[in-house]
Amino acid sequence: MAEEKVLYTRMMSKRTLLLLGFILAKFILQYTLVNPYYDLHRDEYLHLDQGDHLAWGYLSVPPVTSWLSYIIKLLGGSVYMVKFFPALFGALTLLVVWKTIQQLNGNLYALLLGAVCTLFSVYIRLNYLYQPNSLDVLCWATLYFLFIRYINSQQQKWLLFGAIVFALGFLNKYNIVFQILGLIPAVLLTEHRQLLAKKRFYIAAVLALLLILPNLLWQYCNNFPVFYHLKELADTQLVHVSRWLFLKEQFFFFIGAMPVILASLYALLFYTPFRKYRVFFWSFVFTIAVFTIFKAKGYYAMGLYPAYIAFGSAYLGNILNTKLKSFLKPVFIAIPIVFYIVLFHVIYSVESPDDVLKNKEAYSDLGLLRWEDGKDHVLPQDIADMLGWKELAAKVDAACSKFPGSSRTLVLCDNYGQAGAINYYSSNKALRAVSFNADYINWFDFDTRVDNLIRVKEFEDSSNELAETGPFFEVAFKSDSIADPLAREYRTTIFVFSKPKIDINARLKPEVETEKWH
Repeated sequence: MAEEKVLYTRMMSKRTLLLLGFILAKFILQYTLVNPYYDLHRDEYLHLDQGDHLAWGYLSVPPVTSWLSYIIKLLGGSVYMVKFFPALFGALTLLVVWKTIQQLNGNLYALLLGAVCTLFSVYIRLNYLYQPNSLDVLCWATLYFLFIRYINSQQQKWLLFGAIVFALGFLNKYNIVFQILGLIPAVLLTEHRQLLAKKRFYIAAVLALLLILPNLLWQYCNNFPVFYHLKELADTQLVHVSRWLFLKEQFFFFIGAMPVILASLYALLFYTPFRKYRVFFWSFVFTIAVFTIFKAKGYYAMGLYPAYIAFGSAYLGNILNTKLKSFLKPVFIAIPIVFYIVLFHVIYSVESPDDVLKNKEAYSDLGLLRWEDGKDHVLPQDIADMLGWKELAAKVDAACSKFPGSSRTLVLCDNYGQAGAINYYSSNKALRAVSFNADYINWFDFDTRVDNLIRVKEFEDSSNELAETGPFFEVAFKSDSIADPLAREYRTTIFVFSKPKIDINARLKPEVETEKWH
């Protein structure tokens, strides 16, 4: 008995060290992607500025990202701190996959396979950007894990923990609702439908509702801006997304782990020890169907896959133990690693623009040059969205230097990326840029008199700016523009207006009120 206990302790210690090794590798891989050539991504600036305006909701996202941004700013707000949280959520996702495999009675090989498939996957790129997506994937994975724990134990506490995780996911990104839309019909199709007749389910549902209620009330008090945002998203981006492209991207995103994911779907249907988990097969089918019907972007479904990597790994770990099949063990381990190495410079790394241009055909063949407008461009959209921001902030600072000693300067931008980048990179920390775009529409300060106006205009809309705005000022001129031809903001123009003939706040306020929530 004592010997068995010692062997068990040694085995657990070995597994713990292996897990810690994978988590360390995750952080190392994420930080090696940080390319000093690039600025932050345009979305990251918006999320960071939300940390200065804490609320229970925003036009673009629920509140959790703003809470994280507040912490990032308290910790100095450096680029490496901005990148820490998505890397952390990626590492925790790997941990949840590991724990899910253990709950499925997976052996050491299964744990190794699941960790490799999770580590060497598209999550490397997803966990690079400071956006709600990384935490969204973690919440999906954790919610599935807690449902498995409930199935195995029938203990109410796992439902309550699930309610908390759902609420956190909802307050991070509304996308988690699609997970529930996929689970409910799956539960109704299986023996787990009895859960809907139990009081414990409704107690958990009420708990989840109470936790998300502040955000729902905020939406109600602000005329549900989420619907405006969804309509704008559908009209400007999802309209260019095809259902076939969404399905193709599911295969493409997890090409290295696809044998394991397909094995999981087979096991959920036909592997006897997994019979009680068959609800997850139907959940996968219904969730993919809902996303396909709504013409979702491919990455919206990324939260699905950690659980199915766990199922497939546990299944393969069990069936590959015979001598006849054991030779396949290294094959399944090698597949995600080989695909990662082969595709690293195109998919998983953040290459310099010169490297992308040298390998343009490979990017084009994989559809990576296609932007949300449905057209192909010179660089992938995410890369173009990380160029020109420091240049913009420096040129705005140069324009502001023309008004020495004056702090009453308004910087009015065309989009949230411009405003956020100026706020992040400007050397003048008293300067705050705003925009009629996104959440900035709520952050105008009408209590401070404006003596100078810096107008940052997208090139397509800049031709008449001097003629339209100049008559309201004694001084009006074009100051500079973005010179980087590869930046999405190329030729964005900076105009300077000074000595106003009118009250600028009085002129702007009605326009701001009209634009709010459109």
